[in-house]
Amino acid sequence: MSNKTVKKLQQEVDDYISQFKEGYFSPLALTARMTEELGELAREVNHYYGEKPKKKAEQEKTIEEELGDMLFVMICFANSLHIDLEEAHNKVMEKFKTRDKDRWTRKDS
Repeated sequence: MSNKTVKKLQQEVDDYISQFKEGYFSPLALTARMTEELGELAREVNHYYGEKPKKKAEQEKTIEEELGDMLFVMICFANSLHIDLEEAHNKVMEKFKTRDKDRWTRKDS
């Protein structure tokens, strides 16, 4: 198992996409792809935790695989717009630590 940073993940995806003349899809196309992947993730969650079991002939996929697909598309989206996901994550965490600091019941309370 490797320990990849977010920067390494973004670089790995960029190295892969940079091999092709087409490059990254447009933001609109990536939004559509992310929506498609989210639908596939929702379907898997529904199969495992919801009331809709898989059909016998349906291909076996996992939530892990679908989350991986989502992550890939999200990294493509960020890379195409030159967004540092680590920086974006840090901004979101700061928001949660300040704005939402008293929103939830802490375990140590």
